[in-house]
Amino acid sequence: MFRTRTHRAGLVTGAFGLILATAACGGSSGGSSAADAGGGGGTQGKTIAFVGYGDASPWGAAYNKTFKAELASTGIKVNDLASMDAGSQVQNFNQAVSQKPDLIVSALWDTTAMAVPIQKAKQARVPVLIVDGRPDPSVEKDVMSVLSDNEKLGEFAAENIIEGLKAKGSASGKVIVLSGTKSMLVTQDRMKGFAKVMATAPQYQVIEDQDTNWDPTASGKVAQQLFAKHGCDGIQAAYGMADYMALPIVQAAKQAGCKVGGKDGLVVTGGNCFKAGITAIKAGEMYGTATEDPITIAKQTADYVKRYFNGENPPQSELVKEDRVTAATVSQFEEQCSQA
Repeated sequence: MFRTRTHRAGLVTGAFGLILATAACGGSSGGSSAADAGGGGGTQGKTIAFVGYGDASPWGAAYNKTFKAELASTGIKVNDLASMDAGSQVQNFNQAVSQKPDLIVSALWDTTAMAVPIQKAKQARVPVLIVDGRPDPSVEKDVMSVLSDNEKLGEFAAENIIEGLKAKGSASGKVIVLSGTKSMLVTQDRMKGFAKVMATAPQYQVIEDQDTNWDPTASGKVAQQLFAKHGCDGIQAAYGMADYMALPIVQAAKQAGCKVGGKDGLVVTGGNCFKAGITAIKAGEMYGTATEDPITIAKQTADYVKRYFNGENPPQSELVKEDRVTAATVSQFEEQCSQA
């Protein structure tokens, strides 16, 4: 949740849904059955074209490894066409359509640019499963989906910022945001939720919102530039949309001589929880994060694929339940968030 255009570091029904519900790690959304897309017949001998995020990011690498491992014993062949570039993804998706696999599984870089390829897949009667972020509304009914609750993730980030600043007794504060790729509905939905909650605390003002393309290296460079521009006194809180984007903010703040955490330091929140983020929360350097860990959604996607091929008629769209993580709740989510 996972992911750059050039270097990107980025539901529940049936038995699997019951397991997730019991573990407080899953949820579901309504939708028509996916059976009409041509599922059934079992998994043996089926072929998937995987047109997802590349391995150059922690989120993408962890998702891809887990997704393939979950399908390894099913007899399904996964043709890996993952990419770190939006233009390449369009080409790879079109290539996949021409090969007519049993299913295309895709996580979308550029939501708008991928609408036409998805329409081509429909015309070719090649079923498509979209994961992580929503497809373009024009093709939303033409695909199946296993989606992160991205708006809720943005809300959690804003709640962490506001709660952290209030805990410090800050009557006002300036906030910077290092976001994922803005052409993605993943990013847009998170910022929608973030802005909605931040509007409830107008004393805290977002002064910078920079697209760092889910890239930890770019996040570190931009963070350094922002601390040089505004100084330690000009930034009181920061949101890195993934933990691997938030941690470079922590490092840049330290390099700039700024205090981090504690009663008077910078309040930093992440997302797409990772083991390093959990460690930073326990050390007091990050105030919080949120779930959308790659392992949970990868397993849920793989389970959806198996249900689809086995003719179990999963709903058209499934939504992963997300959770907010702070020092007060970190022990509850440490295991889930420490697998990548």
